[in-house]
Amino acid sequence: MREQAATPSSNSPHPMLDISDLNVYYGESHILRNVDMSVGPGKMVCLIGRNGVGKTTLLKTILGLLAPRTGTITLEGTPLLNKSPDQRARLGVGYVPQGREIIPGLTVQENLVLGLEALPKGRQRNQALPEHIFHLFPVLQSMLGRMGGDLSGGQQQQLAIARALVGKPRLLVLDEPTEGIQPSIILEIEAAVRQIVDMAGVSVLLVEQHLHFVRQADWYYAMQKGGIVASGSTHELNNQVIQEFLAV
Repeated sequence: MREQAATPSSNSPHPMLDISDLNVYYGESHILRNVDMSVGPGKMVCLIGRNGVGKTTLLKTILGLLAPRTGTITLEGTPLLNKSPDQRARLGVGYVPQGREIIPGLTVQENLVLGLEALPKGRQRNQALPEHIFHLFPVLQSMLGRMGGDLSGGQQQQLAIARALVGKPRLLVLDEPTEGIQPSIILEIEAAVRQIVDMAGVSVLLVEQHLHFVRQADWYYAMQKGGIVASGSTHELNNQVIQEFLAV
């Protein structure tokens, strides 16, 4: 079930992210089963499914935190499975984990500066924070000296996304960015992520349960029991798919 709607629109002959025949085990438990999926350049793809079907395991495998037993993962044609997590970050894979994981004892500015570590070696020193992150998340500019732990959940999520963007990713991976966030901030984060795709051309792979956010994506893949069981344009999401893969 390859993603047709996200056919590369850039000059690259490759999808930004391409996953083929991926099988992942915890011990002898078969968690991911023959997963095939892709994310085109400058496209937003949402991975949906109920809790426990393997979504976070798939993200951790993309990031290099888990090793598959079989399969391939490439970033614009470059194989990733022989790369460490920090090498993948420097190749352009940005990650915002579930739960945000900002550092509460550091200021907003210090958290953002940590994002520079994802830049290729030699480009980190004296690198200024990119201005566009403050256009996306204006609240952060007024809070640069505030401790990360003093921010609201929504503000911490904006900080976590901004920190990932500081590393200038080509692919941004988001794990349930709206979890535990008030509705008004969800809409701000939705708009910012869509702008990251449309204006900056960054590809986004998103795990999300919030239907309105899911519909911002170009394409969806649905997971069940560790495998991809449905995919299509988010414009074609019908009530049956929503009930099966998004309803609590």
